[in-house]
Amino acid sequence: MKLSMNSTLTLTVMMGVMVAMGAESEIPPRITLQSEAGAGPLTFVIDGQAALIYQHGPSVDLPHFYPIRSPSGQLLTVQQIEPYPHHRSLWFADAVKLNGGRRVSFYDALYTRVNTNDPASPFRDRIRHLDHTVKSVSGDQLIVEMRLLWEMDLSTPVLDESRQVRVVALPNREYFLDLTFTLNASHGDVEFVSDWVHYAWPFIRVHPQFSVDHGGLITRSTGAINQEATNGQPARWIDYSNTVNGQTEGLAVFSHPQNPAPHKWLTRDYGTFGPRRPDARSGVPFTLHRNDSLTQRVGILVHHGDVASGQVADRFERYAAGNL
Repeated sequence: MKLSMNSTLTLTVMMGVMVAMGAESEIPPRITLQSEAGAGPLTFVIDGQAALIYQHGPSVDLPHFYPIRSPSGQLLTVQQIEPYPHHRSLWFADAVKLNGGRRVSFYDALYTRVNTNDPASPFRDRIRHLDHTVKSVSGDQLIVEMRLLWEMDLSTPVLDESRQVRVVALPNREYFLDLTFTLNASHGDVEFVSDWVHYAWPFIRVHPQFSVDHGGLITRSTGAINQEATNGQPARWIDYSNTVNGQTEGLAVFSHPQNPAPHKWLTRDYGTFGPRRPDARSGVPFTLHRNDSLTQRVGILVHHGDVASGQVADRFERYAAGNL
C-alpha cells in the first residue's frame, strides 16, 4: 500500500496473538505509535492521550522528545527557551573531535546553520535520525529501536548511535521511559572534549511552570533538595516536581545500575538536570577508539504527586531490579 508523504500511519501494534485455538479476543495495547510517512515526528499515545513526541527531520538540529506531558496533560518540559535556545526538552548530545580534527559541538548544533539568516538552511553539524523499528509490543509496553548518525560539515560521519526506547504505560496515565543510548566510533578515533556542564547524557529541560523558580522542588535520592544541595553531587536518581493548576506531578530521572558509578548530576533551579559521566570521563578529555562503544542507560518516570506520593524511591528499586 502506497502512502503520500502527508498521510499519517498509526502503528497500532497489537499485543495480539491468539493464545490458543478458540481464543475469544485479543487484548488491545495501551500504547500506540503514530508516525508520518517519511521524515517526521513519532507520537507515543498512551490510553488515548498523546503523552510524548519524538522530534526529528531535516529541520531539526538534533532529535529530542517534546512535548513530554504529565498524567493530567500538562507540559512537563520546554522545547526551546531563552537564554539557552539550544536546550531541547529531553536530549542527548556532546562535543567531540574526530581523528584529531576540529572540535564539533553537537550540543550546540542549533548554531551551525550554513546560512544563519535562512531558517530553512541546513545545519553544518547535526545529529540525524536514520530509521526506527518497532521491536515488540505488549498490552502495557512498546519497544522501539532507532539508528542515528552524528555528522559534521554536512556529510562527514563522526559517530553512529543506536537508541532503544522502551515505553511502559503505568496506571492512572503515569508512564515510564527506559532509554539506552549507545555511541560507536565506527569512523575513527573520537575524542570527547566537553567540559563538565555542556553535554547532555541526557539532559531534561523542565518547563518553567514546574521549575524551582516557580515553586517546584528538586529532590536527590539522598533526600537533599534543590540546586544548592544537589548540583555536582552523586545520586541514584533526581526528581523534579511541582503543583501546577491544582495538580501535583513530576518527572524523575533514574541512573541505571549498569552505568559506571558513582557519578555526579547537574541540576539547575531554573529547570535543567541530568546525570554526568564518572569523574574520570566528565569534563576531562578522553578518547573512544575506533570501533569501541560507549553506553548510557536512564529511566524517566512521569508521575502523579510529589517525590513521596509518587513512590519515586520504590520505583527506582523496581527499575534497578528489572521489574519496571
